[in-house]
Amino acid sequence: MRAVFKDRLHVSQHTTSELNTTPQVTRPVVILNQMADRFDAELERFHGQVSVVTGCRDAADPWNVGDAEILFTGPSVAWSQAPAVAPASWGQGPRWVHIASAGVDTFPSWLLQDRFVTCGRGDAAGPIAEYVLTALLLHEKQIDRLHPSGPSSWLEMAHRFREEPAHGTLEGRKLGLFGFGAIGRAIAAKASVFGMHVQALRRGIWSDSPAGIEPVSSLAQLVAEADHLVLAVHLTPQTRGIIDKSVLSHAKSEQHLINVARGALIDQDALLQALDAGRPGFATLDVTEPEPLPQGHPFYTHPRIRLTPHICWSGPHVRKHFVDRALDNLQRYLDRRPLRGLVDPLSGY
Repeated sequence: MRAVFKDRLHVSQHTTSELNTTPQVTRPVVILNQMADRFDAELERFHGQVSVVTGCRDAADPWNVGDAEILFTGPSVAWSQAPAVAPASWGQGPRWVHIASAGVDTFPSWLLQDRFVTCGRGDAAGPIAEYVLTALLLHEKQIDRLHPSGPSSWLEMAHRFREEPAHGTLEGRKLGLFGFGAIGRAIAAKASVFGMHVQALRRGIWSDSPAGIEPVSSLAQLVAEADHLVLAVHLTPQTRGIIDKSVLSHAKSEQHLINVARGALIDQDALLQALDAGRPGFATLDVTEPEPLPQGHPFYTHPRIRLTPHICWSGPHVRKHFVDRALDNLQRYLDRRPLRGLVDPLSGY
């Protein structure tokens, strides 16, 4: 099986036609499937073309891949604690690795080098967008805080709202998106339906901007103008801790910060100080650094924080999206056609 690696190119050199220029692979192709709970049975359709070995991403050494040419895996504690240098059991590694998440920051850099790496980019964009819109609506409407205990409190609340409506609105609000990949686009589409004005900052160059999206040129501008600021950018060495004291100083006093990306994007001590000072006014955090936070961490009880346990990605169709993408790419691989969702090891996404 190792002969297939002889003429392999660095992934950063990959073109859309490179699969057609690589040596003919040996059949059956050995797959190490560490996501067996998701789609072991579906691989049976490739009987005769592949040989499937069932593994576990939560094993002590998920990098012990043997002679596997393909690795299907996902985030785990073991992968996040992988050694800085590839261990001997990794060998030359698989020729193709498919990761069941959009982010690859929890994997060692050596996994991304000298091979095809694809990810689940966009698999959970729909549920994440719904989570964000739920957070936006709860923040503006605050109906989760209304709990009349009887007729008198019911009447008191109703009278108060008649006299001075306390509920806000999404219509006309500015939504700032830091990151405009599949997740950012899905959030923008839903927010636009509510009449929000959507601004977006992306790390790449804007070749064109979708209708209804205003590109901004700096993070400072995005933070200064947003009523609701959503972090949907990949975690890289360049973005780690990027939401710091300096950035937060630009926030509006009533701004709502939402993080559905990675906790390490935020300097958490700086966020606590900023919230106590009222800029921003509130934070919805589905991700933190670390996860979970230690017992007694102020995020658990802070009155201006809504904390959820990294569940924004969860939805009834996410598994199907993962399976469909992985099987489509497997067929492409066997046919020596370009793979979808390739990760660039230089940019980290």
